[in-house]
Amino acid sequence: MSSNYRMQVQYDGSRYNGWQKQGDTDNTIQNKLETILSRMTGEQVEVHGAGRTDAGVHAKGQIAQFRLMEDRDPEEICDYLNTYLPEDIGVTSVSYAAPRFHSRYNASSKTYLYRIAKKKEAHVFDRKYVYLYKGGALDTAAMKTATIQLLGEHDFRSFCGNPRMRKSTVRTIYAIRITETEDEIDIAFTGSGFLQYMVRILTGTLIEVGEGRRDPLSMDALLLARDRRMAGPTAPACGLTLMEVRYN
Repeated sequence: MSSNYRMQVQYDGSRYNGWQKQGDTDNTIQNKLETILSRMTGEQVEVHGAGRTDAGVHAKGQIAQFRLMEDRDPEEICDYLNTYLPEDIGVTSVSYAAPRFHSRYNASSKTYLYRIAKKKEAHVFDRKYVYLYKGGALDTAAMKTATIQLLGEHDFRSFCGNPRMRKSTVRTIYAIRITETEDEIDIAFTGSGFLQYMVRILTGTLIEVGEGRRDPLSMDALLLARDRRMAGPTAPACGLTLMEVRYN
């Protein structure tokens, strides 16, 4: 009988083509993990992530799950992975999981953080992890007003980056928290799950609200339109990090 494992992974996504394995490149987080686990065990290992982060997106709390035919000590697996993974990918923990546990399908919520740098000068050490916004001051009060209509269960097709999406685009957003400091504006999104580019499109739309170019009370109409062309631009990937995945 196979053993099921759960691991927590963090990565700087700057130089990767996203989480998900792709046929035309091996430069993905999933592929790096599967390659090393397969080499360690001598079997073909498939790793499932809780969230399929896009190219250039980072993670501090990605949860992944995999099965092995031969039982291995979780600490041994963790040490092996961290020995051979590149320096911008790290496994913070490996543990046994319940036989039916699946990192993606059993997730109850995910939290993403989008960081917007307010100052125009170069952020030498943070430049890969924030969006250096150069458009002037943003009205965060208006942005917070706009978030109210986005909470709850809605059809988020207007915020989906895949125009050929045939599966349901209904998702639930539990909370959107906007905090502002002297240096940056942070937007934390917690929801049941997110569509392709959804958090980045939501962010781009909220930025337009903050710029005064979009009515903060127009989110209901935008949701009802179910038209990607009606929403704001897709914010750059560099500012986005998957922070946490929770399970009931």
